[in-house]
Amino acid sequence: MTGKIRVVQFGCGPIGCSIARLAATKPNIEIVGAIDLVNLGQDLGQVAEMGRNLGVAISSKDVLNRLKPDVVLHATGSSLEKIYPQLEGIIKAGINIVSTCEELAYPCRKQPKLAEALDKLAKEHQVSILGSGVNPGFLMDAWPLFMTAVCQEVKYIRAVRVQDASPRRIPFQKKIGAGKTVQEFDELVKAGSLKHVGLPESIAMIAAGLGWELDDIRETIEPITAKTEVKSNYITVKLGQVAGVKQVGRGLKNAEELITLDFQAYIGAPESYDAVYIAGTPNMEVIIKGGTNGDLATAAIVVNSIPRVLEAPPGLITMKDLPVVPALRSA
Repeated sequence: MTGKIRVVQFGCGPIGCSIARLAATKPNIEIVGAIDLVNLGQDLGQVAEMGRNLGVAISSKDVLNRLKPDVVLHATGSSLEKIYPQLEGIIKAGINIVSTCEELAYPCRKQPKLAEALDKLAKEHQVSILGSGVNPGFLMDAWPLFMTAVCQEVKYIRAVRVQDASPRRIPFQKKIGAGKTVQEFDELVKAGSLKHVGLPESIAMIAAGLGWELDDIRETIEPITAKTEVKSNYITVKLGQVAGVKQVGRGLKNAEELITLDFQAYIGAPESYDAVYIAGTPNMEVIIKGGTNGDLATAAIVVNSIPRVLEAPPGLITMKDLPVVPALRSA
C-alpha cells in the first residue's frame, strides 16, 4: 500500500484512547475518524490526552461509509456476541478490522457459528478481521507457539502471567474483584461479570497451531485474598478481602493435561512476571521479569498488526496465521 494508512478508532475508552495515542505517533498512519457513545463532538486528541487537537471529532454516527478508512481499530468489549453487530457493520462497509475483543482472538472452538459467519462475511466483502491484544493475542498463545519453532518435539506447554494490579487502570482492578468480599466475588463469578476473558481462546489457538486435537478445555477461577491491607491509587483492600483473581485454563487429551495457562492478577502481588515453559526436545523456559505492561502492550500489538492485516487474505484471521509482527517506526 502506498501513502498513509487511514484508520478510524472505534471505542474511545481507556484502551481505545491508548491505541489512538500510539497510532498518532506513526508516520504511516492517519487517524481520520473516531466513534464512541460519550464525549461526542470533542476532539479525539483532547479526549485521548495527546496534548493537541487531531481535527477528528468523536461521533456516534456511522461515519465509515463517508470516511472510507483502510482499517478500523475496534475496542468496545470482550463478548463476541455483544459486539457482533458492530463488526458486521464495519465489514459490510468494506473495511478491515483489528479488534481487542478477547473472544475474537480465537473463536473457532468456543463460538464456531459466529466465527463461521464472520469469516464468510469478511470474504464476501474482501476484508480481513483480527482479534488481538496482549492476552489473549500474544503472551499466553502466540508467544508460546513462536517458541516451539526451535523444538523438535513438544509434549506440554505451560504459560504463567502474574501481575501486580496496583498500577493498572480502575476498570481492570474492578474486573478482577479487588476490594470485594469473597461472597461478593463468588456472586459476580456466578453472574459471569467477573473473570479474565480469553484463556479458552488461547488454549484453542495453541492446540490448533500444534495440530493437537483436545478432548476438553476446562477453566477454574478463585479469589486471591489479602493477607494484609494493600492498596492501589483507586482501591484499598482490607485483610481478608479479595485482592484479585487466580484463573487456570487446562487443555486435555485422553485425560492428560497438555496445555496449562495460569493467570493471576491482584493488588499487592510481590512480583510481576510472564513465563512460558515447554516440555519437549529441547525443554524451554523463558521468563520476562517485571512482567509486561498490559495496557501499553495491547495498544502496541493492535497498531503494529495493521500492516499484516492489510496484507492478509480476506476472512477471519488469528495471530497464529500472521507472519511475525514487528514494531512500526515512530515519527
